[in-house]
Amino acid sequence: MTTYEDDIRAIEALKAANGPAWDAIDPESVARMRAQNRFRTGLEIAQYTADIMRRDMAEYDADASVYTQSLGVWHGFIGQQKLISIKKHFGTTKRRYLYLSGWMVAALRSDFGPLPDQSMHEKTSVPALIEELYTFLRQADAWELNHLFRALEEAENAGDNAKAEELIKQIDNHETHVVPIIADIDAGFGNAEATYLLAKQMIEAGACCIQIENQVSDEKQCGHQDGKVTVPYADFLSKINAVRLAFLELGVDDGVIVA
Repeated sequence: MTTYEDDIRAIEALKAANGPAWDAIDPESVARMRAQNRFRTGLEIAQYTADIMRRDMAEYDADASVYTQSLGVWHGFIGQQKLISIKKHFGTTKRRYLYLSGWMVAALRSDFGPLPDQSMHEKTSVPALIEELYTFLRQADAWELNHLFRALEEAENAGDNAKAEELIKQIDNHETHVVPIIADIDAGFGNAEATYLLAKQMIEAGACCIQIENQVSDEKQCGHQDGKVTVPYADFLSKINAVRLAFLELGVDDGVIVA
């Protein structure tokens, strides 16, 4: 028995236990909604994608030809359309990530208007964009599964059991559009405590990988330009530890830090 069918049976039993008050509840509709909402929280996404990233890193260590690609995004719709296109073209989202760059957030997502890459944008813009991206990616899943459900209805109504079984198999093995996001926290937007608090928000929104640099937050410059002022080694290490502690506190033990 498949996962989709298991959900139908479970809801049928729950409906029977609640008597006539639940007569209007259709167990198959509930099973479909559950399939379309595989990830209930950002932390579930963070743990799921951290596992993917760690696996991909191990595969790359063993074979450097098996590399990943990270695509820059600055809006949920852009990320969604990129992943939909990738899945249609390649048949899979494997080894494809999204990259949330600090300079793109500064240039395109700040309430102050377009800004240079100097950490002058609102620090909460980053976790907000992570949440937005995963909302759009989950919507892509729901849309794709909805088409499978419609095709399943048609097959069942036509009495085509073989086609129905094949569609149920596709539903159970559906590959999500949710992929790892590498999220830029710039220089942490403050001291180690500020870095920790912002990292928590980013992880709770779904980030499994946080990129941090060793510049002085108040003097942050674009990494490709002159004039950068770096912090002492011990100060930077305290920020890296702050990000790791945020991952550990939230239960995403294998979260990735790019430093």
